Amino acid sequence: MIIRPKAQPGASGHPAIRASKAGLMVRLKEQRLLYVLMLPAIAATLLFSYVPMFGLYMAFINYSPGGGAFFRQFFTTEFVGLQWFEYFFTNGDFVRIMRNTLAQSFLSLLFGFPLPIILALMINEMRNGWFKRTFQTVSYMPHFISWVIAANIIITMLSSGGVINNILTGLGIVDEPIAFMQKGPLFWWIIALGNAWKDMGFNAIMYLAAISAINPELYEVAKVDGASRLKQMLHITLPSIKPTIIILAILAVGGILNAGFDQQYLLQNNTVMEYAEVIDTYTYKYGLQNGMFSYGAAVGLFKSAVAFILVITVNQMAKRMEEQSLF
Repeated sequence: MIIRPKAQPGASGHPAIRASKAGLMVRLKEQRLLYVLMLPAIAATLLFSYVPMFGLYMAFINYSPGGGAFFRQFFTTEFVGLQWFEYFFTNGDFVRIMRNTLAQSFLSLLFGFPLPIILALMINEMRNGWFKRTFQTVSYMPHFISWVIAANIIITMLSSGGVINNILTGLGIVDEPIAFMQKGPLFWWIIALGNAWKDMGFNAIMYLAAISAINPELYEVAKVDGASRLKQMLHITLPSIKPTIIILAILAVGGILNAGFDQQYLLQNNTVMEYAEVIDTYTYKYGLQNGMFSYGAAVGLFKSAVAFILVITVNQMAKRMEEQSLF
């Protein structure tokens, strides 16, 4: 009698592994059209998100554009290691830039994160269909206005003869108009409220989508038990959209250093520059306007690295506390 050795659990010839491979091939064959449809998205992601990452090398060299071939000059430029990062941390701008970026981002998060949730709850509670649709449409229209137009609206409203000053002086709250756009500490609040106004309605769409997926029978049972609309909102609606809130909170915290560029660049002026300069505008001015490409790349890479660490950290915290996470 010939005794054949048993196949090891991890061997490729194991029946379970063969079945798994066969199942994978079957799924690939059955869903081949879906994979073909994915090819343009995969190609676009590789082309626009991964291929440009070789440019991160610029943060570690002393690059200066010349008349020669780009790639030959790019990869033969002097390697300086972490010199540009050290320069950013020690040149005196780091504290001011980080203060402004974090202050504006935290204020934008303070106003911009809960307001869409509140707006979505308000829209969901509206019973008049025509008014509900009209209100929702009007609420997300500012999102589609470019920041060029939005910045002009904000500047006009906050000018000496603008609506805000007319209301304040008309009610006797102030004796003379306030120069809002010339007061540095107020600039943080202007940016935060401007961001909240512009994106509040559009961000509420995601919460409305989550609310629409809630089983209507839960509300019917709550009504039978005598629950008011407020209690239904607190004990059914909010807990049901909690996973969506957590996911969006993780993404929001990950972008804490993303104070924005368009609104900052369009609303800032020389009188408030001490409070208005953030990482995005700082990178643009030094990296492009001043031709310090390697320095701008180093500052941008620092911002991306911090955002990546924050996303991973907050995601793990959410997974442990709420068993809900982004990945």
